[in-house]
Amino acid sequence: MDEAQRNLPVRDWLPRTATLLLGTLALATAFIAAYVGALHQPTPRDVPVGVVLGDQRAQAVMAAVRQRTNKIEPIEYDDPSAADDGLTSRKVYGVLTSGPDNGLRLTVASASAPAAAELVTQVLGKAAQQANLPIQVTDEVPVESTDPRGLVPFYLAVGYVLGGYLASTALGLRTGTAPVSLPRAGLRVAALAVYSVVLGIVGATVVGPVLDVWHHDIPAVAAVGALAVFAAAMVASAVQAWLGLLGTGIVILLLVVLGNPGSGGIYAPEFLPAWLRGMHRWNVPGLATDLIKSAVYFDRRSTGWALSGLTLWTLLGILGLVTATVFRAHRRAARARARPDASGAPAAHG
Repeated sequence: MDEAQRNLPVRDWLPRTATLLLGTLALATAFIAAYVGALHQPTPRDVPVGVVLGDQRAQAVMAAVRQRTNKIEPIEYDDPSAADDGLTSRKVYGVLTSGPDNGLRLTVASASAPAAAELVTQVLGKAAQQANLPIQVTDEVPVESTDPRGLVPFYLAVGYVLGGYLASTALGLRTGTAPVSLPRAGLRVAALAVYSVVLGIVGATVVGPVLDVWHHDIPAVAAVGALAVFAAAMVASAVQAWLGLLGTGIVILLLVVLGNPGSGGIYAPEFLPAWLRGMHRWNVPGLATDLIKSAVYFDRRSTGWALSGLTLWTLLGILGLVTATVFRAHRRAARARARPDASGAPAAHG
């Protein structure tokens, strides 16, 4: 702050300062409400588990469970192959089928969400015991032993998203929230793209060779990370370009206050309150978390919407930044044309 700003009368700086403080108060309050409200008492409901049509033993157990509780939701498949595909594409957390010795076989994928796999195993194990049926449990896609709670994908995604919107905010503070021209907008997009690639590689290196959490798929994690960073940076750039300082608060609200608890990273989405349950399918942190899990643990079939969603956010962010740049350039030009020249007459139109 320069000398002139320090000597401003209180009435000149107090309203703006009060507004900023009220804005930060509102964000902090929303942060507390969202995190505590979403995570203080996770209540699983309608956790999807696959069952094959015509598998009478498994279907009977699933029907009995559904009558007693709404924690498990049966998802019916035409054949065992389709049910297995549902598990590996992360549409269900487990598959219940008839097993040997007139028993049951439960196949889970704890890498999707360890808490969900534990719940499915507990509920169906108890149901099998009550029906006097032996049950064999197999974890088809286990989490790494170095990440037993399966939280690293979520925290890595949070770091990527945080880095993206902080980079956008830093550029906005240094060069203006809205670029002054389309070439400057292109330069900002290019700078953030390079930054995203670097942070993607750094994040993958930290969780891989440095902390030794994962020993495989490091290039894939880096690529996912770069996309997540770039998507967050472009969304932040677009909102800030249109709304200025207010846009920074809205970005924090969307990407952090609501985005992190709504991503389903700490708990499976089915454990969250209803108002947050589907948010992971469209917010940037949720999509990034899902895509990192797919890159590390699952096959390409599970990347579909997460990859498409992050790409869509990136393109919308670039479009928003470009349109804001054009809009503000036109407004500046209109004001310049309307400003009177030194003689007091309006500027001539060429």
